[in-house]
Amino acid sequence: MTDPMLSPTAILACELIRRPSITPDDQGCQQLMMQRLESIGFRCEAMRIGEVDNFWALRGTSGPVLCFAGHTDVVPIGDLAAWTYPPFAAHIDQAGMLHGRGAADMKGSLAAMLVAVERFVAEHPSHSGQIAFLITSDEEGPAVHGTKAVVERLQARGQPLDWCIVGEPSSTERLADVVKNGRRGSLSCDIRVRGKQGHVAYPHLARNPIHLAAPALAQLTAEHWDAGNDFFPPTSFQISNIKGGTGAGNVIPGELLVQCNFRFSTESSVDSLKRRVIAIFEQHALDVELNWTLFGEPFFTAPGVLLDAVCQSVQQVCGYRPEAQTTGGTSDGRFIAKMGCQVVELGPLNTTIHQIDEQVCLNDLERLTSIYQNCLKHLLL
Repeated sequence: MTDPMLSPTAILACELIRRPSITPDDQGCQQLMMQRLESIGFRCEAMRIGEVDNFWALRGTSGPVLCFAGHTDVVPIGDLAAWTYPPFAAHIDQAGMLHGRGAADMKGSLAAMLVAVERFVAEHPSHSGQIAFLITSDEEGPAVHGTKAVVERLQARGQPLDWCIVGEPSSTERLADVVKNGRRGSLSCDIRVRGKQGHVAYPHLARNPIHLAAPALAQLTAEHWDAGNDFFPPTSFQISNIKGGTGAGNVIPGELLVQCNFRFSTESSVDSLKRRVIAIFEQHALDVELNWTLFGEPFFTAPGVLLDAVCQSVQQVCGYRPEAQTTGGTSDGRFIAKMGCQVVELGPLNTTIHQIDEQVCLNDLERLTSIYQNCLKHLLL
């Protein structure tokens, strides 16, 4: 039973959290959202691609397009016994904290977005411009048949997009203290260094790939890739996994497997990073195989119409201006930016996302709803 004292945003957030939509199973979250949007004049288009549910919704027929984007899928709950409250019960404690998987990432944002749009349309039914929603259930997963695929369809039909607000939990210490106006690129590499297996007592008859690769790996970790710029920190390189050996203490391994990742700024490119890595391995004359995976190019939204609207909206609601940052991991903003639009990310605190006992403050969701509503006023009135 829903508490009649709860706000519309809190009620909707609870309804969404109670649906165990672990990637890519949407569990009806999008159908609930589309029904609400259709009731206020949106044209909704469900796009099931592979095993992934997505939808695109649009209200209006001309003028600039402001899109709200996000995801209904959540990460697995982990150890159920470790949760203070059941992860899909949407429990509200006496301190006004809403507990549940997806509370902060990002069903709270989805509820705030939808209620903000409902209030805006009720006040301004003949608003200028267009309002859109782009929602996926594959942000926390492979991200192949989600936003990326929807964007490709929208581009193919020539759908314009001017501004996009992604509801990712961007806040760090207090609501809306940070707005993301870009993200670094993510490039990973699986490295296979070949040697020759043998007995540890006869190293002259073998080639130890761990020993051979160590100087090159040390050089990679010490390399200065770039200095970053005014908007991006320097490109970073991290080794995440190393595997070598048979498990026996008296066997020199025949190969070494290394996984690494670049989080790169706009000062570096995919090609330049690849060339430099290859050059280092060639310098050390290693028998190596490199398999690259690009998860996303960096994107950046310069100060302008959208960022100004967001900052003014936060100032009006919270009494302070957010700091624009490009730190953190990747998001679906990297796909949406390919449409040539301005993209920012603004949502609740990220302190408990993907954790046991994920939670969000209901008061923050109310203020976030007001911030989104103010953004609509700044951009479409």
